[in-house]
Amino acid sequence: MKAESILAQAIAEQATPIVGAHTDFDLLLDRIGDARFVLLGEATHGSHEFYRIRAELTKRLIREKGFSAIAAEADWPDAYRINRFIRGMRRDTDAASALGDFQRFPQWMWRNSDILDLVGWLASHNESIADPALRVGFYGLDLYSLHSSMASVLTYLDEHDPKAAQRARDRYGCFDVFGDEPQTYGHAIAAGIASDCEHEVLTQLVEVLKRRGDMLRRDGVMAEDAQFEAEQNARVVAHAEEYYRMMYVGGVSTWNLRDTHMADTLDALAEFLERRGRTAKIVVWAHNSHVGDSDAMSHRAERDEITIGHLCRERHPGDTVLVGFTTYDGTVTAATDWGGNAERKRVRPALPGSFEQLFHRTGVPSFLMLLDDLGEATAALHEPRLERAIGVIYRPQTERWSHYFDVRLADQLNAVIHVDRTRALEPLERTSQWERGELPETYPTGL
Repeated sequence: MKAESILAQAIAEQATPIVGAHTDFDLLLDRIGDARFVLLGEATHGSHEFYRIRAELTKRLIREKGFSAIAAEADWPDAYRINRFIRGMRRDTDAASALGDFQRFPQWMWRNSDILDLVGWLASHNESIADPALRVGFYGLDLYSLHSSMASVLTYLDEHDPKAAQRARDRYGCFDVFGDEPQTYGHAIAAGIASDCEHEVLTQLVEVLKRRGDMLRRDGVMAEDAQFEAEQNARVVAHAEEYYRMMYVGGVSTWNLRDTHMADTLDALAEFLERRGRTAKIVVWAHNSHVGDSDAMSHRAERDEITIGHLCRERHPGDTVLVGFTTYDGTVTAATDWGGNAERKRVRPALPGSFEQLFHRTGVPSFLMLLDDLGEATAALHEPRLERAIGVIYRPQTERWSHYFDVRLADQLNAVIHVDRTRALEPLERTSQWERGELPETYPTGL
């Protein structure tokens, strides 16, 4: 344990304490420099401090570094409603309404007080920018929105090309027999009891992409936003079809399908922003398990799984900065099972041998640490050690096996922000379970 104490002391000496000052993240902004892609992670999908700090960093990246977009681990059509609101294409009158499409589990990831504040700030910031093409945007990276993305494509085509809309309706009608649950489609295809819809969705994607030139000649550059939205929704449909079709096929990594889609979406967004005449500088919000470089994460590397962080480093070398977050204990908003209610759960103290426990031993409540140029005393951060990952599900009863993995932190990330004790993210819809919080383990006999 003496070696651990020495290492913890070396980290405390090298780290920058976070004390609530404007200068807390100056070193990180210097490290980011002119990088065009900054990926901000989180150790859980339900900790207030991670959202608050990412929002603070994002605002500084927009104001001081000219960042033009936020790309989040969220569904494209749901996030695009926020994009319309903050960029003045308003169908909504306030920030709360702009979050209205986030109805799918887990709602609290985006329907929470911290995102509400950020959306309000983005709208206010954009009001001072006269040129709509130069306003900051908000976009989703994920691929779960099979049916809502199909509906968005049809809505767009109904308005711009009714004949094309009918062709799309016929193709997407392939899914009608499976109902509203994409998993039902995947089950049926894997069981061999139905034909897949791969040809239909790919054909529709090609047609949407081909019409871009005609649209621009007819409707002008101002219509390009709507066309790009439709193109990306058509991509989501194609990639979601593949994702759900492969979900129940052994040996196929749906993880790779999903993270590759997110990386491809990021690149498509960058290309779109460049076409509009501005340098694409994008901040990504996603979990550490996506943001971190998979080469440094044993559970990913052993299964040949890749992450958006790895792909971004590979595709944009020298232009990518990966930032992760960790916490030792506190509370978190999470569910017990997929589709369950949001609960306010206690985060157990980090396990011995983990990075989180090591950071706790520094005695520094919150700090930033750059990981690119570690000194001799902190070189051990390149060695494998446990790291905790809490997603939308938290099962502390199986803490070690459900939530810990071996990583080489200094190879996984360029910087880490540690907040020793965090508190649960506040959902806009608070359930009775969330309000009550987690019952003591000794309930009902404990006092």
